[in-house]
Amino acid sequence: MGVMSKAAQSLKTTLSGVVQPVRIGFIPLTDCAPLIVARGRELFRKHGVRVELSCEVGWATIREKLLYGQVDAAHAIAGLALAMRLGLSTPPCRVVAPFVFNLHGNAITLSRDLWNRGVRDASSLKKLIRSSASRKFTFGMVSRYSSHFFLLRQWLAAGGIDVEKEVRIVALPPTQMAANLAAGLIDGYCVGEPWNSFAVERGTGWIAATSEQLVPGHVEKVLLTTETFIERHADEIRAIIEALREACVFCDAQENRAEVAHLLAESGYFAGNEEILKRALVGPLDLGTGKTADVSNFHIFQRREANEPTSERGRWLLDEFIAHGLLLPAQRAEAAAALRECWTSSALPLPKVPAAAPQTAKSKKRRQPAFS
Repeated sequence: MGVMSKAAQSLKTTLSGVVQPVRIGFIPLTDCAPLIVARGRELFRKHGVRVELSCEVGWATIREKLLYGQVDAAHAIAGLALAMRLGLSTPPCRVVAPFVFNLHGNAITLSRDLWNRGVRDASSLKKLIRSSASRKFTFGMVSRYSSHFFLLRQWLAAGGIDVEKEVRIVALPPTQMAANLAAGLIDGYCVGEPWNSFAVERGTGWIAATSEQLVPGHVEKVLLTTETFIERHADEIRAIIEALREACVFCDAQENRAEVAHLLAESGYFAGNEEILKRALVGPLDLGTGKTADVSNFHIFQRREANEPTSERGRWLLDEFIAHGLLLPAQRAEAAAALRECWTSSALPLPKVPAAAPQTAKSKKRRQPAFS
């Protein structure tokens, strides 16, 4: 009776009215693969946690649902951790990012019309912009708090384009980028796969640069949850992180990439486009220019300590927030303090490695945030 009573009590203690299963929001992007693999290979079940995946439209929806407890955790853009903690665009929320899904995974895609008009890079785009004074070119990205915003602005500025005056940059859900490009509503965008390859496949776009080329090693998606949920359901979060770690190891192995693409295609979130999904996972990546690119490091799911929210990765986010006007330089100290609290794997004790595979002294060491 005591066990049943405890279980019943646990089921009533929730943020959103549901504890089992844990509800995790995500956007259908190739880098949500660890979630789909963990579900498809029953890794959540293996680690003793029930999970319900909730496919969402865009990052604003993820943010709002996490803020108001409609999801318990989320596959989220890394910058959302700092933005929500500081209350940028929303009331402040004590979120925590204890786990990183991946590094890289994005690309900049431009319209076929720009290609036909002689654009080959940011420098040639600048020439076209300055010879077309009658219109302002428009580019899409997924959120002001995302790496996509930073990458797009950096790429444009490197070509000599004034990103504040000469172009318009708008936020769109990832899944709507290719359609907006095809309709002529935008001239290009920065987004995660497979939505670059969708435009290439349809003949409406071509890939001008990848995020691996622009900022090698940049952090991309994280597992985002709240301090309250961790305090009430630490066991569930620990189990989820352990399952995701195992899934990330699987996703990062080149010999498994075809199966990863198959699991994503079969999930029902990508219209079954397995061959398009393979482009950034298995390769080669068709750039839509008559050339292809190697994808060995297009997505990094586990190598290079990818799953750790290290101080270096957090510092990059903070620097980008300031560089692109999301925070004032005078706010650095406040933001660094917020980052120390939310950008860390020490928010909860992580799962212990089984005795059969003892940790080495090196693997026990966890980097502690040291932002300044």
